[in-house]
Amino acid sequence: MKIALLLLLAAVLAACSSGEETAGEKAEPKEAQTASDTASETQEEVELPQLSNEVAENEALVEMKTSMGSMKIKLFPEYAPKTVENFLTHAEEGYYEGVTFHRVIKDFMIQGGDPTGTGGGGESIYGESFEDEFSENLYNFKGALSMANAGPGTNGSQFFIVQAPVADPNAFNEIHTDQIVKAYEKLGGTPWLDGKHTVFGQVIEGMDIVDAMAAVETAEADKPVEDIVIESIEVLQP
Repeated sequence: MKIALLLLLAAVLAACSSGEETAGEKAEPKEAQTASDTASETQEEVELPQLSNEVAENEALVEMKTSMGSMKIKLFPEYAPKTVENFLTHAEEGYYEGVTFHRVIKDFMIQGGDPTGTGGGGESIYGESFEDEFSENLYNFKGALSMANAGPGTNGSQFFIVQAPVADPNAFNEIHTDQIVKAYEKLGGTPWLDGKHTVFGQVIEGMDIVDAMAAVETAEADKPVEDIVIESIEVLQP
């Protein structure tokens, strides 16, 4: 029952479900398993930049202003270069201005980035869907900024921010070392999405705004009754 619930929640992050496999139905890519298996066996600690609110020289910083308030998010181009470039370019070109958070689920996530507001639209800057960028340094902790998709290699413009306050202990697997489990126990998050959705940022200010967004009244398809609109995304540190 627990596993079925986790798969159902993962499936709602699919940016498009028509004829495509949802995130909750695909095994973790082999490349991610190989790197993470090695980490599990050696139990070597890795750098986890999401645990710090400081913005390093090799990180980017944006401020997202919404109709419910603002948040600052740091991005990780060292670990997810194509994904960060896609997001920053869209931000600089105003692609996300006026776009809504079209799906919110309390204690799970808030999803946006689709100009159609339906969950089935949005394009990347590359003219086509692009590949996932998984890293042993980035995880779907609470506050993580990750890409929504319709299966492996289907990234476009949609993203979500993890809002789950508690990580389900039954969701950990071989890719989660003791270090990662402890971080999840401290921060919360959605470990079952690791290796399925590219993590490329972390909210460092305004998590209370994210929590407020996740708590709004919703209608069919988890769409907020009153629109939550992205007014602008300003790049503070490219």
